[in-house]
Amino acid sequence: MSIEVNGKTLETDEEGYLADLNQWEPGCADVMAAIDDTVLNENHWEVINFLREYYEEYQIAPAVRVLTKAIGKKLGKDKGNSKYLYELFPYGPGKQACKYAGLPKPTGCV
Repeated sequence: MSIEVNGKTLETDEEGYLADLNQWEPGCADVMAAIDDTVLNENHWEVINFLREYYEEYQIAPAVRVLTKAIGKKLGKDKGNSKYLYELFPYGPGKQACKYAGLPKPTGCV
């Protein structure tokens, strides 16, 4: 499987995650979101950028509970809760947001 981003074909796995994390660019998130009939806004990008920073620091994609807690610390309690994150990423804030961020599927996600 693959996606087309800015004239480049990028390989993905069967669930749509990038095969090579180093190929990620912001356009990847937009293309992946369009496949899911989602339009990304600044709230989505806050979470996507947070995940990329988290991954850069810890070399792991956080599980949903860790993600929720960490976002609450950084962005405030109004954004650090499951309800808010599921409104942005209805297919699962861990799985869907990590996919858009070009990260591997979080451990513990089915």
